[in-house]
Amino acid sequence: MALQLHNTLSRKVEPFTPLDPKRIKVGMYCCGPTVHDFAHIGNFRTFVFADLVRRYLEFRGYEVNHVMNITDVEDKIIRGVAEQKTTLTQYTTKYQDAFFADLKVLNCTDPHHIPKATDHIPEMIDLIGKLMERGIAYQAPDKSIYFSIEKYQGCGCQYGRLVKLNFDEMRQGERVSDDEYEKESVADFALWKARVDEDGEVYWPSPWGEGRPGWHIECSAMSMKILGTSFDIHLGGEDLTFPHHEDEIAQSEGAGVQEDGQPFVKYWLHGAHLLVEGKKMSKSLGNFYTLRDLLGKGYSGPEIRQLMISAHYRETFNFTLDGLAGAHTALARINECVGKLREIAGDTTAQAATEVIDNFTTAMDDNLNVSSAWAAVFDWVRDCNRQLADNSMDPPTAAAQLAAWERIDTVLGVSLEKEESPAHLIALMDERTEARKIRDFDRADAIRDELTAEGWTIEDTPKGPRLRRL
Repeated sequence: MALQLHNTLSRKVEPFTPLDPKRIKVGMYCCGPTVHDFAHIGNFRTFVFADLVRRYLEFRGYEVNHVMNITDVEDKIIRGVAEQKTTLTQYTTKYQDAFFADLKVLNCTDPHHIPKATDHIPEMIDLIGKLMERGIAYQAPDKSIYFSIEKYQGCGCQYGRLVKLNFDEMRQGERVSDDEYEKESVADFALWKARVDEDGEVYWPSPWGEGRPGWHIECSAMSMKILGTSFDIHLGGEDLTFPHHEDEIAQSEGAGVQEDGQPFVKYWLHGAHLLVEGKKMSKSLGNFYTLRDLLGKGYSGPEIRQLMISAHYRETFNFTLDGLAGAHTALARINECVGKLREIAGDTTAQAATEVIDNFTTAMDDNLNVSSAWAAVFDWVRDCNRQLADNSMDPPTAAAQLAAWERIDTVLGVSLEKEESPAHLIALMDERTEARKIRDFDRADAIRDELTAEGWTIEDTPKGPRLRRL
């Protein structure tokens, strides 16, 4: 079966066919962080989802050009700069660096391009200029430049392709200058915001006077600069569907830069919201977590990642601490099995076993059905453990099964790197072995408890005892 993806644009699952005539190269854009604060786990569900899509496309043999922007100028950032009496760069760099450190903890692959909005002001001005030339944008009395939805639709274009909008309730001439506005509001939106006193030193020159770009124009300009005027996949959280992504389509296609018959974006993929303990995240409810909060509670990056990709991306997901405990157990099962396969395989190499890979691929081809994909993985773990238990696993078979898991994990990205046991724990393990030899079981039990307290246990294997992290 070919890869199938749910396209928000068509509201149905479609076969994935890249725009590239050779059907090899894929352009993929994900709306990145707005660096005004530390990202929370709801944000990271989107970025882990984007990483999963990129990894699976590469698993299927596509050459992906992955772009994720940094929004480093918008309303909240400007307020933060003013409140902290600092510069725009100083303010945003702190949160940008923290964000990428968090991505590494979650084992997310680095995007190929990470454009910052402030580095692409000329491209935004150029795009706005094209909209002005076509009569789709206009300068309002406040000196800002706005996108005219009425003029856009008058050119034969459709506004409201990603969401259903009630144009009967639309008020002609209504404008919104905020970077974000409510779903119920259909209004002309700001492309260029004229400088005001509250902006401080955050402004740039333009043909229409000093000011700064609106939020929506940023992604259009940066994505088309790097990926071209038409590209394959645009990802983001479902909260961005309207107005942000709807406005991206309007201003990108309204500029008339695509070739005849080509869309701005062919496939729109949106990840559903994340709840925490059954409720929307809120600091007042005490269920608002950054990645650092969870790491401080003793959870690991692989565990957090596993939980985030345990449910389908289009399902509202309930993130719980019990779920993290379950992720810990699940990964422990996999890592224990993989560790035993490595011991038996030794230096033996083999072609990857095909059955589990085929089952995994079938699941993922079905609109990235991770639930079925994980089921295939745990069926594989159970089958391997059965063979390991009855000693029917020979080195070539173990090597083939190990290679299969390593292939699958290029998509899932949850395996811990092979970890060297700390020297003082190895010494304790050796001391326990000697204590058992002289039947000093009290000391042996005490050492076992010491190891457990540090998060390790001892497993007896045909090759002798070995340490394993709990």
